[in-house]
Amino acid sequence: MQTIDLNIHKLLAEWNATERDYDLSQGLHELFAAQVEKTPDAIAITFAQQQLTYQQLNHRANQLGHYLQTLGVKPETLVGVCLERSLEMVICLLGILKAGGAYVPIDPEYPQERIAYMLEDSQVKVLLTQEKLLNQIPPYQAQTICVDAEWDKISTQANTNPNSNIQPDNLAYVIYTSGSTGKPKGAMNTHKGICNRLLWMQEAYQLNFTDRVLQKTPFSFDVSVWEFFWTLITGASLVIAKPGGHKDSDYLIDLITQQQITTLHFVPSMLQAFLQNRHVEKCTSLKRVICSGEALPVDLQDRFFQRLQCELHNLYGPTEAAIDVTFWQCQKNSNLKTVPIGRPIANTQIYILDADLRPVSVGDTGEIYIGGVGVARGYLNKEELTKEKFIINPFTNSSSQRLYKTGDLARYLPDGNIEYIGRADFQVKIRGYRIEIGEIENVLFSHPEVREAVVIARDDNAEEKQLVAYITYDESKPTINSLRDFLKTKLPDFMIPAAFVMLENLPLTPSGKVDRKALPKPDLSSFVETVAYVAPRNEVEAKLVQIWSDILHLPKIGVRENFFAIGGDSLKALHLTAKIEQVFDREIPLATVLTNPVIEDLAKVIQANEQIHNTPLVPIQPQGTQQPFFCVHPAGGHVLCYFKLAHYIGNDQPFYGLQAQGFYGDEEPLTRVEDMASLYVKTIREFQPQGPYRLGGWSFGGVVAYEVAQQLRRQGQEVSLLAILDSYVPILLDKQKPIDDVYLVGVLSRVFGGMFGLDNLVTPEEIEDLELEEKIDYIINKARKAGIFPPGVERQNNRRILDVLVGTLKATYSYTRKPYPGKVTVFRAREKHIMAPDPTLVWVELFSVMAAEEINIIDVPGHHYSFVLEPHVQVLAQRLKECLINS
Repeated sequence: MQTIDLNIHKLLAEWNATERDYDLSQGLHELFAAQVEKTPDAIAITFAQQQLTYQQLNHRANQLGHYLQTLGVKPETLVGVCLERSLEMVICLLGILKAGGAYVPIDPEYPQERIAYMLEDSQVKVLLTQEKLLNQIPPYQAQTICVDAEWDKISTQANTNPNSNIQPDNLAYVIYTSGSTGKPKGAMNTHKGICNRLLWMQEAYQLNFTDRVLQKTPFSFDVSVWEFFWTLITGASLVIAKPGGHKDSDYLIDLITQQQITTLHFVPSMLQAFLQNRHVEKCTSLKRVICSGEALPVDLQDRFFQRLQCELHNLYGPTEAAIDVTFWQCQKNSNLKTVPIGRPIANTQIYILDADLRPVSVGDTGEIYIGGVGVARGYLNKEELTKEKFIINPFTNSSSQRLYKTGDLARYLPDGNIEYIGRADFQVKIRGYRIEIGEIENVLFSHPEVREAVVIARDDNAEEKQLVAYITYDESKPTINSLRDFLKTKLPDFMIPAAFVMLENLPLTPSGKVDRKALPKPDLSSFVETVAYVAPRNEVEAKLVQIWSDILHLPKIGVRENFFAIGGDSLKALHLTAKIEQVFDREIPLATVLTNPVIEDLAKVIQANEQIHNTPLVPIQPQGTQQPFFCVHPAGGHVLCYFKLAHYIGNDQPFYGLQAQGFYGDEEPLTRVEDMASLYVKTIREFQPQGPYRLGGWSFGGVVAYEVAQQLRRQGQEVSLLAILDSYVPILLDKQKPIDDVYLVGVLSRVFGGMFGLDNLVTPEEIEDLELEEKIDYIINKARKAGIFPPGVERQNNRRILDVLVGTLKATYSYTRKPYPGKVTVFRAREKHIMAPDPTLVWVELFSVMAAEEINIIDVPGHHYSFVLEPHVQVLAQRLKECLINS
């Protein structure tokens, strides 16, 4: 069982105490048959001018069930259904279940390519359809039955209940969901899972014979499952909307009014359009409206209660867990800033976990994992994806119980209810930052003039993605600058959209969700100017504007723009220094660019034409009120690897890198750890004359930080934190190995490969026919193409990169450990790595041979390289932040 904090464990046990003693031994169709016995003459379904009683519906479904059994349909047999919304649709779904099979809904409005894929992937044995739809179905080998044209033959079968021979764990349906990866995937749901969901729903909302439920959700979406079957196992009446009717608010209002509908479902986007209709108050028969499928905005909840006098329920759940797994009843005049998704339903457990599968604290964001009887069996014919998404439940002792990894982000509120944050796969990386799009959308929703807001990342005119916000509004149209200013008070600069597009309505998919793919491309007028535009006033500023435009792919940049506010990041800053050297024939150290990120300021530095003093101190994140943290470079000398770490630690913690000497001018690389430490101590004390000091370093940087701490203590200074990020003991390395070009080829490939979580950047086969110098150039050029180094740098700079690397290697080999009279905090990567000096040990386990008063070891997921990369760097940042707070 997963080891977790006892307090959180207690809360999880309390909040997940959802046990109900439902009878889950019956199949979905058997629950329907039981209701037929109770109310045989009640109206079961209505469509246009047609009606069927419970008994009539059961007889027809029985006849189809017997017929399908003659075709070989039995438990686990998949039967395709491609029908327009109609009485026949309901008959077919029940008939398949009664035969023992599982239904696969295929919307006839889907493109032929998608229909063909679903038929091929599911390998359905039988396909039920209507004669008029035959031309829309691509050629396929399954036996195709037109239930309308062939009903005379089907109706010769017995109308008694067939023996389906199903077990609770047999499949009931397979619904294909659209994956962000492209191809749809079929979620396999069982009778036990869906019956549990429906029995909970009945316990919670108590439908009876007086209720009339509107069936309007396309049957290829899982909400339709409860519309059909919750109604038909409780004696209520199902009213079926005409094909396409779910998109027409006027039609829906008329149907609700005429049929006295009491219960229906809306995706929030569709509810938004529905509430805009001026006749919506006519829907006085409504008792309850259920929302799911998207986040429900607070202002939409408020507008609902202004216009309708009935209950509003917010449910959450994926297709992979029998429709819904949490529930919340919305409150009129609520003071909550968001609409929660509530608590888990019966026999369901919800865990909100971090990247290391540890429960997050109350109030912290994590990913939702679902356990319980509703979890699907996996994805049809996708074993690897199933293994990835349906994992063994670490909170039980049973290896057969699984959790579904949703990809949804949420957090626990103090009372145990859950607040939905957004999709993890709506996370985007822009400028090196991982951004939660849902967070931006939530803030935009709270703007008084915004009705709806959707944010996406686009790369129409640029090599790099940019955030674009799409806004709808009611009466007063917000200005772009007012939206941007509003966001700036609540979000960091890198989360401010580059463009804002005003729309009358958001485009919707057939299911009523926002169709993000249909959002229009923004024009130039939609883009935000971060400050008042000031054109270049001299040749230097004009050249810098052009350089920035080339690197950031932006059409219009003023001289008062901040490089990092409009798209710059650590790697682009390195590209910027290289381009400046080309254009101005002048070297500008990275630290100078970071401290002068505005064009007019950087232009003054260049115009001064004075020798720039290069300092090892690089201000990676200089903001904040805390004592600074100084982090020494790894082998290779650059500190670019720390930019994400600093970002995730936060804006209140100043974070400075210490970069190696030898990249600029006539500087010679240092080759002894003691000399490096002496230079860094001098630099640190010029910046912060007195302790206590907080130091750290990754890999080789940890060794240097160890020596920096030694020297500071000898100078009578206090070191309150010495953070060793997965370092090793140089004394244990093979000092007999010469540092020649042959050795460098291997080291370079591993060092650069490690930046991407690879063992090596190049394979031996790639470079086997090259000379030694060519091999080194090949590796560096591949690193440059991968974005590790800027393009267009003079070839002789390759030698500088190598010289600095050689310097750090020599320093590694020559350093002799010394006892340290203080506390060392070691952050240990859990996984072994090819570069570990002893492959049987994790690197920092070797560190413990150093004499120290106290060694505190903190485990972080990943191996030596990957633990400073996404997603593990977030865990590393959190652990390091905790140490910084306490130091």
